[in-house]
Amino acid sequence: MAETAQELAERLDLHFADQGLLDLALTHPSFAVEHGVESNQRLEFLGDALLGLAIAQHLYERCPSHNEGQLSKIRIGVVNETVLAAVAEELSLGAALKMGRGAETEGLAHKPSVLADAFEALLGAIFLDQGVAAASAFAATQLESWILAAIADPGGEDAKSKLNEWAQATTHQMPRYEVTSSGADHDPTFDAVVYLGDRPLGTGRGRSKKLAEQEAAAAAWKVVEGG
Repeated sequence: MAETAQELAERLDLHFADQGLLDLALTHPSFAVEHGVESNQRLEFLGDALLGLAIAQHLYERCPSHNEGQLSKIRIGVVNETVLAAVAEELSLGAALKMGRGAETEGLAHKPSVLADAFEALLGAIFLDQGVAAASAFAATQLESWILAAIADPGGEDAKSKLNEWAQATTHQMPRYEVTSSGADHDPTFDAVVYLGDRPLGTGRGRSKKLAEQEAAAAAWKVVEGG
């Protein structure tokens, strides 16, 4: 279901002084061409540069015992199209993108490159509206589970990354996660099921939504590897 920019902002608890920046971040080039307006490509360019710096600074401060090579491997494991597309999918950015008629019909709003660009454009919009600290904090928060996985295995791939890459290469779809919570508000338990289309591939449980999804992805990856 389509979502307006304002609905997206409310859902993600984003407060823009200039709402036009958010609208621009959600304007795909196909829509821009059809309507003679600016696309999100310039914001994507800005967000791309900011994201690299934000994650580099975050890792520099968070991993004081890591050398340059280790930090670089961790950053590469986080700042890439697969991860950014997965994060954008989790945020449901595709539902709020303004697409041209042909692109919308073809389902391009869920293409990994389009989703990754949208996340970077959103980051660029936050930077222009609220400053580098707010944009950097947003990036670090949204990428937290991927950062943890990359720190644990520099240069490797976590289960969600591997599952995303396999799914996109073999089915041209992105895995979808459904998460429920139980227990006390101060100590919840999260249960996740990962689907590919309507097919459940794996389940997981954890103390956070991200950890439950990682467990589900790991279970699904075992199924995929086993054929």
